[in-house]
Amino acid sequence: MESLRDSTVVVTGAGSGIGAALARGFAARGATVAVNDIDPAAARAVAGEIGGIAVPGDAATVVGPAREALGGTVDIFCANAGVGHEGGPEAPDETWQAAWDLNVMAHVRAARALLPDWLERGRGRFVSTVSAAGLLTMVGSAPYSVTKHAAYSFAEWLSVTYRHRGVAVHAICPEGVRTDMLESTGTAGDIVLRPGAIEPGAVADALFAAVAEERFLVLPHATTHANYAARAQDPDAWLTGMNRLHQKVERSTPRTGAPPQRRTGAAAEGEPV
Repeated sequence: MESLRDSTVVVTGAGSGIGAALARGFAARGATVAVNDIDPAAARAVAGEIGGIAVPGDAATVVGPAREALGGTVDIFCANAGVGHEGGPEAPDETWQAAWDLNVMAHVRAARALLPDWLERGRGRFVSTVSAAGLLTMVGSAPYSVTKHAAYSFAEWLSVTYRHRGVAVHAICPEGVRTDMLESTGTAGDIVLRPGAIEPGAVADALFAAVAEERFLVLPHATTHANYAARAQDPDAWLTGMNRLHQKVERSTPRTGAPPQRRTGAAAEGEPV
């Protein structure tokens, strides 16, 4: 593993939550960090705190401005920004498209921009904040669950395709994390996520342990591995258990109007299961 000292790092959705914790962690290890967030004030606040560079704006188009701000080179890219919506097939196309664009295509576009330089240099590091929803699912949120599965699959594909050429990839898959996003998950969050929620700093610590070990899968919650193994070993038993959980949430959820949106370009992942 290359030293993180003097590395150049981009973290999207770094104005708060997991993104801010990642930015602080990299800065503490001697890296120069470009702090991206859709909220310019939040980006500037975190950048000022850590001696980084604020690069506010859309996470899908951040590579060019961040590379320029960092002097031409990006060593590590953290695709952390994301968006969450409640609902299922009835959610409008615009909801599905927003989730697809930020949770998946922003990762694809970043990799497209970064890979030529990384492959030429023989090194680079791509960190994807996926969520345990990408390994399991999130009760009540089809757009989030589906796009996080896709984000995990893309991270896997990058690792399969480029690890022998010096590109390291990490997929961070936390369950509940105490962020603004968790506060907006309603009944499902209260039942599924809040009991085992951890601080954003614990997620960052889990990433840096994985980086030191050159390990792809980052599981900040001890329960995730067992749940993932149970899902693979007996899918029907796992689906039955998850359906019971869904019914519990459904019974406890008041009927309201349009489902809320949880964007993590300004607030980092609260990480549904």
